[in-house]
Amino acid sequence: MQKIRVGIGYDVHRLAENRKLILGGVEIPYHLGLFGHSDADVLTHAIVDAILGAAALGDIGTHFPDTDARYKGMDSFVFLRDTALKVKECGYQIENIDSTVIAQRPKLAPYISQMRQRLAETLEITIGQVNVKATTAEELGVVGEGKAIVAHATVCLSQR
Repeated sequence: MQKIRVGIGYDVHRLAENRKLILGGVEIPYHLGLFGHSDADVLTHAIVDAILGAAALGDIGTHFPDTDARYKGMDSFVFLRDTALKVKECGYQIENIDSTVIAQRPKLAPYISQMRQRLAETLEITIGQVNVKATTAEELGVVGEGKAIVAHATVCLSQR
């Protein structure tokens, strides 16, 4: 019998000068980037949290703490690869990922297919199993004011 497990992920980082804007492993040209201990890729962080949550393996901060100097400036795809390996070792496989990035600017639509492709390749799943959506905050709150970017993700795992 196949067991299905679902996890939810969330992340937010503020925008700052002198940082690269990386979302879903794709560098997006913009005058601001996300501030954080690693590369601050909110989309990848939300997906990592959702995968870990679905497998009941804690959260991103437990596995990759921002107090650990090894992760300073780290490419978040290292976290993604390590997490995918952990859940695979536990007998899980990723069935699908659905995610949303909330950013007032820049416009993300031109980069979504590249994000999906990078995520799928890294997780060794098909692009049809990865969905990335983008929306704005309608100029409300810190996201709407262009001060931060938020990401949500839901992941479905199966275990045989």
